[in-house]
Amino acid sequence: MQDAVFSLSGKNVMVTGAAQGIGRAIVDLALEFGANITAVDLNAGALEALRDKAGKDRVLPMVGSVADPEFAQRAADSAVATFGALHGLVNNAGITRPAMIEKMKLEEWQQVLDVHLSGSFYFLQAVGCHMLARSRAGDKTQGSIINISSDAGRRGTIGQINYGAAKAGLMGLTMCASREWARYNVRVNTVGFGVVETPMTEMIRSEKFADTYRAQIPLGRWAQAEEVARPVCFLLSDAASYITGQHLSVNGGYTIGV
Repeated sequence: MQDAVFSLSGKNVMVTGAAQGIGRAIVDLALEFGANITAVDLNAGALEALRDKAGKDRVLPMVGSVADPEFAQRAADSAVATFGALHGLVNNAGITRPAMIEKMKLEEWQQVLDVHLSGSFYFLQAVGCHMLARSRAGDKTQGSIINISSDAGRRGTIGQINYGAAKAGLMGLTMCASREWARYNVRVNTVGFGVVETPMTEMIRSEKFADTYRAQIPLGRWAQAEEVARPVCFLLSDAASYITGQHLSVNGGYTIGV
């Protein structure tokens, strides 16, 4: 019984940015815990390989840009048609376009906001509306939506004002949606990461910056994608049935007390 509350068996979960890094780690662990996955990414080859490995009955690949609202609705509709329902969403897709404020081009600002903030809203709205409709029809199954944020959204960051603003905005999405949708049994939370060892953080982990950043982490090391996937799957599970509207920092202590 104890293991059952942490299980994702029978749950259908959509993950954006599912092809590599943190997204792929979340997908792999959710599959291990029994979930069916709608995997969203631009990398068609990686999604096909994932489907072939896990099985066509467990993974639905959806190739497209999260910045396209029509694609978000199409992905949600396809997931429901394939698996019968959606019980979880992880808004994980992300890009970086680093530049100092005075040198940042408008397209670099907009591209990051389009993917991280607008894209997360499009998928939250599309999947959330399905969850609400199911609730109004009498289904008591909880829905769980997780927005992946970052320390950059809590403390700010140098050279990525676009990224920091978008990640702060995701916490606003979480707070508003959790208040509106709690009565429909839909939980919405944020998980904010520190420095995770993925291709996206290569610059921070480079010789030039590594010591400065690592010195601020009480645990004294970078996170691995596999370990930061665990709290995400916890929030997807029934073990988190009374948790909503929260911002969970998974950063080795980098923002203690913040």
